[in-house]
Amino acid sequence: MKAGGRVLSVSGKGGTGKTLIAALLIREILALREDACVLAVDADADANLADALGVSFFKTVGDIREEILERKHREFFDLRTRFEAEIASILVEERGFDLLVMGRPEGPGCYCPVNHILRKAIDTLSQNYDYTVIDCEAGLEHLSRRTTQNVDLMIVVLDETMKSIKTAVNLMKIASEIDAEVEEMIFVANKITTEEAKERVLLSARRFGIEIAAFIPYDPLVAEYDIKGEPVVRLPEDAPSVRAVRELVKRII
Repeated sequence: MKAGGRVLSVSGKGGTGKTLIAALLIREILALREDACVLAVDADADANLADALGVSFFKTVGDIREEILERKHREFFDLRTRFEAEIASILVEERGFDLLVMGRPEGPGCYCPVNHILRKAIDTLSQNYDYTVIDCEAGLEHLSRRTTQNVDLMIVVLDETMKSIKTAVNLMKIASEIDAEVEEMIFVANKITTEEAKERVLLSARRFGIEIAAFIPYDPLVAEYDIKGEPVVRLPEDAPSVRAVRELVKRII
């Protein structure tokens, strides 16, 4: 474990339930370790993690990046110092966790130098927490652009579809090809409807060299909460998805 605690990222194809898993991970980490302090990072441009956690935010890292780049043209200052100060100012502080929303992706122009400084600033910030849970953007971009770095455990979420399994395989390949700093990668199958579906996903994944570490059953309450606009972290203790993520947390913490 690096100084400052463990960094957990949740990746996978869009629609597989990454945000649900990330939110329930945070909930169950705090339930298991009441003294823990968690940094929740919403790195998906859709920014749904705040809703899943039942909190609001007023500004994103993307907003800060644009403001600083604009001001950079007019004045000179230490980018990293300014980033760290600005990021600290937009943290949403809740009981047991803080939320940082990354927001919009890059616009036109070259963002490479400023993104490098941004990653360093967030790495520094994460050292102040026992756990950092990152809800990554869908697909492969966060790895290919190296916006996900220094991760202790990457949880790749897939579902019953072959497309999600192939995305999981590609994430594994890209992480290996670019020598990403991911210490461990596990695969979690979400929204599994039946025992037959579970077996089918298990066999399909194994054909691609993937072992499923955990199965999260399809939970009709999740869709019900989404329709009502209720945060999924308020799901009942005995909800199927909550119970399954609780067992996963016990294994990885």
